[in-house]
Amino acid sequence: MTTAKRDTYTPETLLSVAVRVFNERGYDGTSMEHLSKAAGISKSSIYHHVAGKEELLRRAVSRALDGLFGILDEPGASRGRAVEQVEYVTRRTVEVLMAELPYVTLLLRVRGNTKAERWALERRREFDQRVADLMKAAAADGDLRADVDIRMATRLLFGMINSLVEWYRPQAAGGGGTDGEQLAETVVRLAFDGLRTSR
Repeated sequence: MTTAKRDTYTPETLLSVAVRVFNERGYDGTSMEHLSKAAGISKSSIYHHVAGKEELLRRAVSRALDGLFGILDEPGASRGRAVEQVEYVTRRTVEVLMAELPYVTLLLRVRGNTKAERWALERRREFDQRVADLMKAAAADGDLRADVDIRMATRLLFGMINSLVEWYRPQAAGGGGTDGEQLAETVVRLAFDGLRTSR
């Protein structure tokens, strides 16, 4: 039975198990022994796929970051007025978070204790800055209210989006959970109906 599992294990399935364990135990609280038990394979089998636990972390947060940065390359993130672009990026950020929930959850929990974590934090700050720049441009265009501090509004926007990892659960077949498209639209409406100028 173990042999069959070892034969069919892939880097992708191993990564999925590692992310689940990292999110349950915390990255620092996870050992290679924990990972091998959760995967049902030996530690040497894990080392066949990766150099160690930090490589698994880097691969996992890269998946989340690639999804987020990919949004910025989409046409909706660069066409139209800045306020339309930031609404688009907000909607798509929620959608990526929902699609890659375990990976984004892990990204939001890294603390900077390792080289991979520091790299992830720097990349995350870079993404946040790109969105903040769109918010500033929308304010400069007169499309966001002048009586709202844009830095504070940007932080609140990220806070609202990032809090989804704490309670969002995908809609299961047959009911339960939250509809993803509706959730993304609700976040955009809550944020920007309050921030937009009435033009």
